[in-house]
Amino acid sequence: MSSTVANAAVSRLADVLLNVEKPARYVGGEYGQIVKTDAVLRTAVAFPDLYEIGMSNQAMKILYKGLNEREGVSCERVFAPAPDFEAALKSSGNALFTLETGSPLDSLDLIGFTFGYELGATGLLSILDAGRIPLLAKDRGDVHPIVLLGGPAASNPLPFSAFVDAVWIGEAEDAFFELASDLAELKRAGKGKLELLERIAKESAAWMPGKKATRSMDAAFSARAASPAIFPIPNMKIVQDHGSVEIMRGCPNGCRFCHAGIWYRPMRQKPMETIESEVRQFIERGGYREISLSSLSSGDYGAISPLVAKLNKTYRKRNISFQLPSLKVSSFSLPLLESISEVRKSGLTFAIETPLEAWQFSINKEVTLESVVRIMREAKARGWKQAKFYFMIGLPVYPEPGYSEEREIVEFLRNVKRQVNLSLNVNVGTFVPKAHTPYQWCAQISEEESHRRLKFIRDDLRGLGFKVSTHDPFVSMLEGLISRGDERVGELILAAYQEGCRLDAWEDHIRKDVWRQLIQDRGGQLIEENQTERQPNAPLPWDSVFSGVGKNFLRREFEKTIERKMTDPCAASCDHPCGACRDDSSIVSASAQDFDVAETEPVSAVPQHRTTYRIVFSFEKQGRAMYWPHLSLVEIFSKAFVRSGLPVFFTEGFNPLPKLDFASPLSLGILAENEVATVDMEESLDGAYFLKRLNEFLPDDLIIKEAMAFEIPEGIKKMSPAAMLWGFSYRSNDGIEHTHPAIDDKAFRVSLSLDNERIPRGLIRTALWAKGPDGERTSYFQSYRNLYMKQ
Repeated sequence: MSSTVANAAVSRLADVLLNVEKPARYVGGEYGQIVKTDAVLRTAVAFPDLYEIGMSNQAMKILYKGLNEREGVSCERVFAPAPDFEAALKSSGNALFTLETGSPLDSLDLIGFTFGYELGATGLLSILDAGRIPLLAKDRGDVHPIVLLGGPAASNPLPFSAFVDAVWIGEAEDAFFELASDLAELKRAGKGKLELLERIAKESAAWMPGKKATRSMDAAFSARAASPAIFPIPNMKIVQDHGSVEIMRGCPNGCRFCHAGIWYRPMRQKPMETIESEVRQFIERGGYREISLSSLSSGDYGAISPLVAKLNKTYRKRNISFQLPSLKVSSFSLPLLESISEVRKSGLTFAIETPLEAWQFSINKEVTLESVVRIMREAKARGWKQAKFYFMIGLPVYPEPGYSEEREIVEFLRNVKRQVNLSLNVNVGTFVPKAHTPYQWCAQISEEESHRRLKFIRDDLRGLGFKVSTHDPFVSMLEGLISRGDERVGELILAAYQEGCRLDAWEDHIRKDVWRQLIQDRGGQLIEENQTERQPNAPLPWDSVFSGVGKNFLRREFEKTIERKMTDPCAASCDHPCGACRDDSSIVSASAQDFDVAETEPVSAVPQHRTTYRIVFSFEKQGRAMYWPHLSLVEIFSKAFVRSGLPVFFTEGFNPLPKLDFASPLSLGILAENEVATVDMEESLDGAYFLKRLNEFLPDDLIIKEAMAFEIPEGIKKMSPAAMLWGFSYRSNDGIEHTHPAIDDKAFRVSLSLDNERIPRGLIRTALWAKGPDGERTSYFQSYRNLYMKQ
């Protein structure tokens, strides 16, 4: 994959990038990125938040992979700019661009936003605006890209209808990708934007104002051959940097408050052999050492215990760990948790939601105090020291006189603490009713009431050994306003954006003062509607979207809330059909049949070290790599080691890491020709093989130039490259070489304003020098030759 085009775009914007925080967000160049310069239909998948959030989102990678696999279609990426970068683009006269080729957004044919959280609304507008695309669809002409929106937070499309041309309802695989192929063919035939929009309108899953839509469902989810969406691999720290293998889509449990549980029906489980293959690909192709077996309720996977046992047995000696992010208490097993904690210890997490058994029946989720205490006692006996609890206030559990949610939550937690003295972290949020659920008719409690209840919980648990965090009631109010709003909410979003609101999901970015003033001026009626219970037969703004689950089923579930009755989990044959199972879509469960854990050959144990096998290597940082922070290099190399299969030695302890050492960190914005690092191996390895092998698995702009192998016998001091450092050589933009000892580097940096302003363009660190036998400067390779016998 050539990086020439993108490097040219990044080079053109160097003055902008060198003056913003975390420029790696905007330059691309990651391992596994896809560059298609000859595509007929040029698209981008956009995420309305920062890079570190968007690159943690698996939907981004699914769309990226699926679209780029289509002939004639290219898909690049773009993320919401941080305020400093947005301002820098504007002042420099540049448009927001894609990461792969640096293409301005207004030069594309189609931009598709994936929308997972309602508070990304202003991020959507900031991407359009910074990309020089009119914010309102009615103001765009034939020269502007088609703008689409999809994702679970767009299941009520009305608040966003003025900003996009269409909303894709439901899952992308495979109908949306087929649509992209058709659009490419139309464009190849010379058709324009109008004809492309007419083709989109023919899709049953495409919602447009005045047109109904039915949720698209991936019927082949369980039958498809293993082909996970792994790439690109980020070049900077992101929020969740692990391989995500989706073992199940949908959930059988039917929690009445859960939007995703309804939206992704019916439950579909992948065969175990497919999961095994995808795990292997995430490790061998992606380089991940942490794998999340993801779903809405991983404990409900049909053979979760033997699956985890086999994966753990296969990979534990390779320092690969597994996570189960969603375990309900009834599927909780301490042996299971211990199994996935052999490499890295997992925490105990209990999503209780509401404390009383009768209230749990109302929301169709049973988590008794007795079961929680039993699990925690067993966990404490096995070495666990803390647990985390999640609760919600404002659920429609209709407390009897004399009862209140906040008091019962406090009493539940005190009871747990009395019976099991572990360290307890507690998170409490405000329930936000969502469209297409049994609670779509319910009132959301007011911001003031939410504040009162949360304050009671914090105050009553203070000093009792609990660490309590609460979700901001204002943010919950805003989320509720958007999630069940109509076109009037869209007008509010537009006004908020024009008044400077950006990245509203971030506590340090949200402009509450602006939102409050706008709501006071024009949103009072919207707040009142959100806090008023709706009649079950009244029309709803999102009635033009059919989720696949019938309204009659949702009404029956709401009635069961009042009656405090549970509904059985979904099954292939049930007495409470919701409508999601049809001829082309039904429940698919995995089974443990013919799944023998004992057949797995264990990986041989790591030998006890007596000799250290050390590789000393130099590498070059060119092009976009100058924007990658030093700490990210550790992770980039770590993943490349795993991909390459090189026998790297890992440290001991809670979070095993490759025994990798750098001679000296390098500041952002400086290119490098000969950086130096060392890595220890489990066995003797030829330096030339190391160089050739590792270069195959590094990003284009990071290149190993030289490598030598040394054996350090037991008892001989192992010198780190940092301890051997003599100094540096730099070449400035005028071609002059500067060489000086490390002790003088600060003065050199100050002379070039490296510490107080910005990096001069064109500065290159050309060499790192080691100390020779008499304190003179010498090459690192020569210094290691002097110290150890070269192999």
